[in-house]
Amino acid sequence: MARPCVVLLPGLLCDAAVWREQCTALRFADCVVPSFGKLASLTAMARSVIDAVSTPRFSVAGHSMGGRVALEIARLVPERIERFALLDSGLDPIAEGPAGEHERENRMALLRVAQQQGMRHMGEQWARGMVHPARLETPVFEDILDMIERQTPEMFQAQIDALLNRPDGRDALMGISCPTLFACGRQDNWSPLSRHEEMHALCPGSRLVVIEDSGHMSTMEQPAAVSRALLSWMDHQR
Repeated sequence: MARPCVVLLPGLLCDAAVWREQCTALRFADCVVPSFGKLASLTAMARSVIDAVSTPRFSVAGHSMGGRVALEIARLVPERIERFALLDSGLDPIAEGPAGEHERENRMALLRVAQQQGMRHMGEQWARGMVHPARLETPVFEDILDMIERQTPEMFQAQIDALLNRPDGRDALMGISCPTLFACGRQDNWSPLSRHEEMHALCPGSRLVVIEDSGHMSTMEQPAAVSRALLSWMDHQR
């Protein structure tokens, strides 16, 4: 029997480390964790993944920005997706008016810090709001900062451009008919639980899992809980 293929999509400034524990838990499958490099649109990121995965059908899970890429994959090749999961992610395009301008200004301010003072210095400011307060000044937080430091300001700018031009993902989500999972850290202030409850309501038959004692970086903050959710999603018993 052929091994299943699972594509695990990292979020903004993340790399394979964000899915390390889940790849171990899903060792019965071929796990693919792509790098988006300097690609500056979600569609380009999605196409790069589609082109890189040779199996006719695959399961896809996206964390944060990776969830936006997953939605683009679902829009482009829905027939290839066996299972679909969004973790700590969302659907909405950038807001119109002052709210959207505020997001744009905040992202560009962080980019300037990265360009002028380095990626780790920027991460020390930005990532503090992305984890449960109990994770601050812990090895997990240091792992997140190390991951951010491995990226470059040029990659950061490209991914910011992609996010500022993100499409509304509702049509893509509502077109999905395969087994679907939503998971979110209880204390995720970046992509809150209420947003995942709304997505869950748009997908009859989907499953919503709350990751307790976790902020936005659930795959690293509570790796065992996230892995259990993904194992159930894959219908696989240890």
